[in-house]
Amino acid sequence: MLHPKKVGTLPVKDSEETKQTNEIGMFIPLLDAIKIDGKDITADALLTQRKLAGYLVDCGAHYHFTVKGNQASLQADIALLFEGRGAPDYSEVTPPDHGRIEARRIWCSTALNAYLDFPHVAQVFLIEREVFHKKSQKLTCETALGITSRPQEQANAQRLLTVNRGHWAIENSCHYIIDWNYDEDRSRISKGNGPENMTRLRRFAVGVIKMFAKGKTSVAEKMQQLNRKVRLVFDYLRMTQNSTRGVTP
Repeated sequence: MLHPKKVGTLPVKDSEETKQTNEIGMFIPLLDAIKIDGKDITADALLTQRKLAGYLVDCGAHYHFTVKGNQASLQADIALLFEGRGAPDYSEVTPPDHGRIEARRIWCSTALNAYLDFPHVAQVFLIEREVFHKKSQKLTCETALGITSRPQEQANAQRLLTVNRGHWAIENSCHYIIDWNYDEDRSRISKGNGPENMTRLRRFAVGVIKMFAKGKTSVAEKMQQLNRKVRLVFDYLRMTQNSTRGVTP
């Protein structure tokens, strides 16, 4: 994140009072510092808000939002539209990676543009993601709904799927790792600069672990390995006398 913003209970400048904010309240101040004209701004369901959609389009950008239960009517309308879906508008299968094969399919529609109570809607979409885990021989399937201000002439089904994949690539490579492997959401550190400092330390640790993993193993697997070989971490960081950058865990 190039322009991080704090959320939670924050002090008010030149006052002993505090104010409570969250990701929704910091969305616009965050993007005000960035040139977003012509860009696709992706967001998870929490930020699927009419005010934020209007702000993005007014700034010359386009939104690509996930739709879930916090927008119940919107979710129900899109789900109903795709209930009897036929062949997908686009599909792809990714090469085996980390012991899994992923197939993605997307359906897009403009049929709800005049019906939905959501600003600047140009398309709605449904994405199916099937993952076959070779080791366990299990098949998992996930379905996601979404909405975008990009019209079909600017964003066909393949592009919408690519934008969606880009969003979750960021989510999975950083935020999911922090939440899952470090259980950050349940951290009880809440006073002073403690939360911010711990967040920085966790992300530093993830960066180091990814260098160890070199794309061959997951962060969780490499954490388990390094738990048994802590000395390798100190060697790699040159915190021991015989350390070298060529250490291979």
